[in-house]
Amino acid sequence: MANPSPRAPLAERLEELLAPGGPLPVVAAGDPVLRAGTERYDGQLDPALLARFVEALRITMHAAPGVGLAAPQVGVELRIAVIEDPAPVPEEVRLVRGRVPQPFRVLVNPSYEGVGPARAAFFEGCLSVPGYQAVVARHAEVRLTGQDEHGRALDEVFAGWPARIVQHETDHLDGTLYLDRAELRSLSANQAVLERWAQPAPAEAAKALGFELP
Repeated sequence: MANPSPRAPLAERLEELLAPGGPLPVVAAGDPVLRAGTERYDGQLDPALLARFVEALRITMHAAPGVGLAAPQVGVELRIAVIEDPAPVPEEVRLVRGRVPQPFRVLVNPSYEGVGPARAAFFEGCLSVPGYQAVVARHAEVRLTGQDEHGRALDEVFAGWPARIVQHETDHLDGTLYLDRAELRSLSANQAVLERWAQPAPAEAAKALGFELP
């Protein structure tokens, strides 16, 4: 399916994007929409169209599968993202990474700031950079502010893996990919991560590949 014309009005482009139904095409790295930043959401869509778009993001995230998806990843330059993580991981991974289940949430106009000096580094991937993962050091805890899809204020502290998810998705809205923050010497194909670096923490990868951890 051809991408909707970027010259068309936003609502018209969204209608065209949503028309086929089902998961939306995910934009891959190299498309300028992933680097352009986003427009603050301020009621540009009527409530019914916004609800359809949010549902399409949810369907696309589940189909990928992923734990977050930002509007630019489907070619839409609005400051909206969705997250959800059932966290089906072993207990050791849960404890080391702080990966706990997160319900489906919509983040509208989100921004974050670090809480305290602690940082955590783990392998991370992205639906827009398929086939690879790299170690990214991020704030271990963040305060996220913004709204939900109904305009209700969001002001919440996230820690562990949920903090990583909201940082990753909010970065997308600023035109930042995880690779911009990654230890590039850690860049590994998914198969290599599965076969070599499946440990809960990346200490062995850091030693073998020659990069530092915080």
